[in-house]
Amino acid sequence: MKVTYRHAMGLFSLWFFLMTVSLFSRYYIPIDETRYVTVAWNMWLRGDFLVPFLNDQAYSHKPPLLFWLMHLGWAIFGVNDWWPRLVPSFFGLGGVFLTMHISKILWPGRDSTARMASVILFGSLLWTVFATATMFDMLVAFFTLLGMLGVLIAWRGAVWTGWLLVGLAIGLGLLAKGPTILLQILPIAVLAPWWGKGADVVWKRWYLGILSAVVLGALIALAWAIPAGIRGGAEYQHAIFWGQTADRMVNSFAHQRPFWWYLGLMPVLLFPWLLWGGVWRGLFKLRGDMGDIGVRFCLAWAVPVFLAFSFISGKQVHYLLPIFPAFALLAARGLDSLEVTPGRMARLGVAIFIMLAGVMLLLMPHLSVRLVWAEWMLHIPATAGIALLLCGGILMMWRQMRVEYQVWLTASVSLVMVLVLHLAIIRTAGLAYDIRPISARIKALQDAGVLVANDGKYPGQYQFAGRLLGSIEETNARQFSKWFDAHPDGRIIFYFKPNDSKPFDHDRADFIQPYRGGSVGIYSREALLPSP
Repeated sequence: MKVTYRHAMGLFSLWFFLMTVSLFSRYYIPIDETRYVTVAWNMWLRGDFLVPFLNDQAYSHKPPLLFWLMHLGWAIFGVNDWWPRLVPSFFGLGGVFLTMHISKILWPGRDSTARMASVILFGSLLWTVFATATMFDMLVAFFTLLGMLGVLIAWRGAVWTGWLLVGLAIGLGLLAKGPTILLQILPIAVLAPWWGKGADVVWKRWYLGILSAVVLGALIALAWAIPAGIRGGAEYQHAIFWGQTADRMVNSFAHQRPFWWYLGLMPVLLFPWLLWGGVWRGLFKLRGDMGDIGVRFCLAWAVPVFLAFSFISGKQVHYLLPIFPAFALLAARGLDSLEVTPGRMARLGVAIFIMLAGVMLLLMPHLSVRLVWAEWMLHIPATAGIALLLCGGILMMWRQMRVEYQVWLTASVSLVMVLVLHLAIIRTAGLAYDIRPISARIKALQDAGVLVANDGKYPGQYQFAGRLLGSIEETNARQFSKWFDAHPDGRIIFYFKPNDSKPFDHDRADFIQPYRGGSVGIYSREALLPSP
């Protein structure tokens, strides 16, 4: 118990350190983070907590749970920048501890497996990055883990408690990101006769339990969706009841990413673990343990979901986050079964990768002659590359240590890369990803009664950052003249890329700053349109 407590405090301390660094080193990154916090801000201003809004339009792309959790913190602490960024990180940390608990259920008495599984998950680069991002994926991962725990509890005999937990996980998952939670949880429940064979389970009752959990989850989601649909009108009803299911599936198949896209990215998705020979040795050893219920459980959890997302051509790396715990559990179980401790050479792949990343950062300013970089990328400090080179060297320094210590050492590689990302790369980007200055300027214009429009579709990035009370119109280059005819004193937000020609009078812009890979400015008619 004492060791478990110390382990938990170590994980919590690292989480607290990473979140502190993230909060003080960057702002919300456009476009996703700024859009989601803006939706919460619009709901807060309207006092409408049923229908999410973006720029005075009903926002049907995501359900409201994340926005509600933002409102909860604002109701307690007042409207602030830091609370919405903490919400997903709480779920990420909770997911790490749920993984440790599930490991103890699958493999009782193997505390070292549980500890290593939590470190492998926490030390996965993608998990750590998204745990500091204001997005929905950590919520989905947490509710997936909650559903897995419920399935295991039901399988062990506490039927009502287990299925109640699964139903709660499905309902909250639906409110977090829609029907994707069903794809995450249902396969493991349906495949229980394979992974849980030999258990004293009446399978007809088992599948009745699955159905009851789905019904409970649907009722939880409908408790919001029905009144929200009534409030939002016919178009919004169609969007949340049909667009979140059939339309989204159709659109996802319309994208062009090949079946093998995830497979090709696996070393990056599961960095640093698939580059460490120790993990491969452990997974290879599990071939002889296919009778282990825990091994089969993790395979039934991860494989169907991975295949399903591989067939759906609309792919994003964070879609796979909910199955990362299954990999962490398998990797930890394999490492814990090794009879020979992995040596220094097993860490060579991780060391080479991180040192190459360090060399790349050092050479980036010198490659600017041949490659087109954003201006800020040429000023990334050399200390970032040196830190990665040192990390790779330190990783190879120790010849022999316990497997559990090697897991912590390998996990530290991801933590160093996240620190470099926040303290060197994002800080160097500066205003390219910090839209507070231009947002403050838009706020001043609106307060003065000046109408502001955005060139192209407006994703809401300035609303919360500037605490805007009014909306921003949308226009495009073909309509500039007509828009200015209707609003002679208005301003248009216009965007430039590094290789764009610049026929406009930038010196006469109201405001201009770097923005992502280019720049953004606020322009009057005289500055934006050429004279007759």
